[in-house]
Amino acid sequence: QVQLVESGGGLVQAGGSLRLSCTASGMIFSIYAMGWYRQVPGKEREVVATIFSTGATHYADSVKGRFTISRDNTKSAMYLQMNTLKPEDTAVYYCNAVPPTILSTSWGQGTQVTVSS
Repeated sequence: QVQLVESGGGLVQAGGSLRLSCTASGMIFSIYAMGWYRQVPGKEREVVATIFSTGATHYADSVKGRFTISRDNTKSAMYLQMNTLKPEDTAVYYCNAVPPTILSTSWGQGTQVTVSS
């Protein structure tokens, strides 16, 4: 059974930084493209950063240059370094495969990121 657990969120002032972590179990982590998603109430969940099995990365325009995604396949872990945070980055952040339907798993609980102005 696949399990994804996010951590590292919190409350930070605008301009600050946070580092999110995702740990996976029950899957061959290294073969999947993985992503960080975020969701705010009333809006659809969006993918903000993707890291492919090759290590190549892709970012949404809204976070490009501020966020850095990385992975450690030896630990089945993925990270999101978020710098220069803005109030509009406030959301619940989730990790999952890209696309998420490729894994037969429910979304984790996510981790709340709140950026105050």
